[in-house]
Amino acid sequence: MDADLQSIAAARRCADNAFAAYQQFLNTDPAKVDAIVDAMARAIEPEARALGELAVEETGYGNAPDKRVKNLFNALSVADYLRDIKTLGMLWSDDATKVAAFGEPMGVVAALIPVTNPTSTIIFKVLSAVKAGNAIVCAPHPRGVKCGVETIRIMAHAAEQLGAPAGLIQCLDQVTIQGTDALMRHRRTSVVMATGGPAMVKAAYSSGKPTLAVGAGNVPCYVHSSMASELAEVAEQIVTSKSFDYGTACVSEQAVIVNRDIARELRHELKLHGAYFCTTAESDRLAKVIFKGKQQMNPEHVGQSPHRLASLADFSIPPSTRILVSEESEIGWQRPLSAEKLNPVLAFYEARDTEHGVALSNDIAKFEGWGHSAVLHSKDPKVVADFSRIPTGRVLVNTPAILGGMGYSTDLEPSFMLGTGTWSGSITSDNVTALHLINIKRVAYECRPWRDIYEEYGDNA
Repeated sequence: MDADLQSIAAARRCADNAFAAYQQFLNTDPAKVDAIVDAMARAIEPEARALGELAVEETGYGNAPDKRVKNLFNALSVADYLRDIKTLGMLWSDDATKVAAFGEPMGVVAALIPVTNPTSTIIFKVLSAVKAGNAIVCAPHPRGVKCGVETIRIMAHAAEQLGAPAGLIQCLDQVTIQGTDALMRHRRTSVVMATGGPAMVKAAYSSGKPTLAVGAGNVPCYVHSSMASELAEVAEQIVTSKSFDYGTACVSEQAVIVNRDIARELRHELKLHGAYFCTTAESDRLAKVIFKGKQQMNPEHVGQSPHRLASLADFSIPPSTRILVSEESEIGWQRPLSAEKLNPVLAFYEARDTEHGVALSNDIAKFEGWGHSAVLHSKDPKVVADFSRIPTGRVLVNTPAILGGMGYSTDLEPSFMLGTGTWSGSITSDNVTALHLINIKRVAYECRPWRDIYEEYGDNA
């Protein structure tokens, strides 16, 4: 049997088994569901480092220490958030309106997992799906099967130890595009959660199933003149966020836009914090390393260290370099580094004034990243208000993009799936959580005499 047929058969088997487990799991007491979620999170915590190392070893993307942090964020912060929300049973009731809402599971979740975050995304999606009373089948990227299967093994074992039915939590161990497509389209699949590149997201929305999918992010980061006295802190935030896991998160900063009157000092601070500013020739060679062509990132060079990227582009950088910076003046595919880069590489623009800075930020977001996130460093409330008109699902103020966007340094919902809204073809602009994986049933009593409609809207009214 060829690989496609094996993957299709595995997808069908997993979907059928997941549905059977889901039927057994239905009507489980919410307190027991919470205990199962907690047990899975606790089981991941001591394995976070090993799973991070396995992910880097298998995919070649990112670095193990930061992947450990991503794993722990989901096992701790996401789990803490889930502990405090209600997803099943009565969610709320209103005696005045005589309406009550009840949460019910959706069924079987088909979860597509990106190669850039192959373990942390599984942790997030499994905890969220089970908290909502669902079964889940994960379809990892072919380069992330081994670490995906191991993550699921740990979580499923912990869940089953507390009485969850076998098959509630699964991972495809034979993955092809055709197999993943079969999983999404399977009659037992209720909803698709898709995180990945544009082609995968398009396939998910074409599956015929209700779909939560997220688009690309080309995140602008505007530094306003009001931050002149705090540029060291701003630079540290930017460099830390963009270098995190070698830039594999789509919510990290992609372009810095700075007012001209503070640009020189920001450059200086960025350099002090580990930024290397490329020459024009170096930037051109770097673009050819990162991109194979228009809208085509080279998958072999995603999530690489700045030193490896510089080596591939044939230039030398200091040992302390954490990110590479390309000074730009244009936006578009004629300057590829103005697009999203899943690497520790930033574009850098000077703005004449506030109006120009907001306009440049808007154009960056619109180019290959409409709807995702935008970052602003400013003390001026009017600038915050003007900047917030940029059509993105998140506007993050005075915080690192990755930590703010995923809900660690802000009070957004902790999530590893950030909706991009209809601006980029997504059904939601929210930080996706377990609350997106339930059906909400409303029980409504009569609150006004039904016959009154004829008096109010009848011919003699």
